[in-house]
Amino acid sequence: MRHLPYFCRGQVVRGFGRGSKQPGIPTAKFPEQVVDNIPADVSTGIYHGWAGVGSGVVRKTVVSIGWNPYYNNTKKSRETHIMHTFKEDFYGEILNVAIVGHLRPEENFDSLESLISAIQGDIEEAKKRLELPEHLKLKEDNFFPVPKSKIMNGH
Repeated sequence: MRHLPYFCRGQVVRGFGRGSKQPGIPTAKFPEQVVDNIPADVSTGIYHGWAGVGSGVVRKTVVSIGWNPYYNNTKKSRETHIMHTFKEDFYGEILNVAIVGHLRPEENFDSLESLISAIQGDIEEAKKRLELPEHLKLKEDNFFPVPKSKIMNGH
């Protein structure tokens, strides 16, 4: 896909409330206008990349772009699972995401267990791919705000 890496940011909004409850894999959801601005040649599917909340630490992430056929969504969504356990929700915060590679196409599943298994496999594959030098360097891209802990003497 010619648009990768693809960078975007937006405010985290409340989603469907399923990510943490059913599969136990919390996701951050972007508003519809952010989803609507995804380039047409970025197909639905599962991607890997980097994400940071506000000016926080940039972490590995898996991003789902699509219709979530298991849940029969009627609107396209973009959900980001950041590989970190956050102590509290961050609705309203700005989420910065760099999508650097494609893992697999979107697909339907016949059970919640098979969906969870696929997501866990996506997470493990993303962890490996993000260690590649060409992907690792994007973690330090100027797109991401500098964490306050890295600012010294106001610089």
